[in-house]
Amino acid sequence: MKIAIDLGGTNMRVGLVDGAVVVDTVIEPCPAGEAEEVVVNQLKRQITQLMRVEVTGIGVGVPSVVDCNQGIVYNVANIPSWKEVHLKAILEKEFGVPVAVNNDANCFALGAWCYGEGRGTSDMVGLTMGTGIGSGIIIGGKLYNGVNTGAGEIGSLPFKDADYEFYCSSRFFSKLHGDTGANFGKRAQAGDPQALAVWQEFGENVGELVKAVLFTYAPEAIIIGGGIANAFPLYETAMRRSLQSFPYPANVAATTIVPSTLADAAMLGASLLV
Repeated sequence: MKIAIDLGGTNMRVGLVDGAVVVDTVIEPCPAGEAEEVVVNQLKRQITQLMRVEVTGIGVGVPSVVDCNQGIVYNVANIPSWKEVHLKAILEKEFGVPVAVNNDANCFALGAWCYGEGRGTSDMVGLTMGTGIGSGIIIGGKLYNGVNTGAGEIGSLPFKDADYEFYCSSRFFSKLHGDTGANFGKRAQAGDPQALAVWQEFGENVGELVKAVLFTYAPEAIIIGGGIANAFPLYETAMRRSLQSFPYPANVAATTIVPSTLADAAMLGASLLV
């Protein structure tokens, strides 16, 4: 058994994982505005609730750049006090089992590749689309981290007058169109023409993001996760129409592009780190 952690600025999710099954979870709001040790102590308490003698390791996914070798996380998104946290050393000292730390999008990609829609591929990209854009890269059946897990930050590439993250995340809806993606989703499902047009525009943007992935990695599969993945039917047609202008149509045809249906993909991926 493993302890797997999906750490976010909103919620801290800790799970007890047995193979491909999350046996139990402890989910609590993250005290994101508190001091470093307050957040660390809550994480320890949550882990303690699930700790068993059968646990052989702890895997942690964090929304930040990570020194994987040392298990140090830097400048964690939405947790301002976590500037440099030696998380591996802290948790190994506390619980006496091996600890591995990685970026949360990398954990999603690992989970989707091993247990989800990416199974059977050698080269895969996992895209998480929610409040931001994250991506994890599997090359030759192995997670590719780059320096400090910095590989695959495709959302930060320039696009239009900002970057892909601005135009392919929830910011697109809130900043450009004045409402949440969830509300636009409800309106579109009810047949609202304005909302449907907004989702079409979003799909065209996502198509351009997918082109960037195809140019860069030419993977066998692109698996989309995050909150916006659930709305895939609302933007899939526009996304695929955008892909018709990609100069290598055979590569588009050879690439599976689907949303993830795997529950707890990031947590399952974190369990694979150790």
